[in-house]
Amino acid sequence: MIHLRDVARVYSAGETAVHALAGVSLDIDRGEFVAIMGQSGSGKSTLMNIIGLLDRPTAGEYRLGERDVSRLPEDARARLRGRGFGFVFQSYNLLPRMTALEQVELPLIYQGAPDRRRRAAEALVRVGLADRIRHVPTELSGGEQQRVALARSLVVNPLVLLADEPTGALDTATGEELMRLLTALVDEQGLTVVLVTHEAEVATHARRTVRMRDGRIIEDTGARAGARAGGTAS
Repeated sequence: MIHLRDVARVYSAGETAVHALAGVSLDIDRGEFVAIMGQSGSGKSTLMNIIGLLDRPTAGEYRLGERDVSRLPEDARARLRGRGFGFVFQSYNLLPRMTALEQVELPLIYQGAPDRRRRAAEALVRVGLADRIRHVPTELSGGEQQRVALARSLVVNPLVLLADEPTGALDTATGEELMRLLTALVDEQGLTVVLVTHEAEVATHARRTVRMRDGRIIEDTGARAGARAGGTAS
């Protein structure tokens, strides 16, 4: 479903060119649970941003299914990003005065979707928050707030869920609970999850681990044979 070929991303820092990605090739199939690992500066978050259409590659090709999305105009990228991807970050990004139900409704409001209240409630049930839908963030624990953020990403029925250090602000037990929930979404509902983390214990929940260093993939373990082709950048 996700196909990257020789993707590079170069940023300008004054007179210096920073090569955040240096020719990455990667395939991710529908229903995979992939952890992208690496230390700060390895390129893992840049790779996630390109996969999620939050950033553009400087060079190379990115195909989502059969569609080349590398050079889409910004309005088309925004539409595809809103409907094709769900995002969960370390910070929950919840609005302080809105209930959990209202938070989850927001993406549907932006899309002008019907049955918003029902779909938002169902998404909260899906993440185990049926009894917390009327609560505002200050009335929720950190783990519950992260599950609200997860429900908000799931309510649009995304093709791919992108999670960037989703357990970073959680204690160990709550982080484990969130990872078990993501695993269940993959196993029981066929969701495709791409997880960015620097924590080895978090990455063990994924079925496949891609390790990065200096903007390159240095290891790809657990991938099917077909997905390995071109998987390691050189």
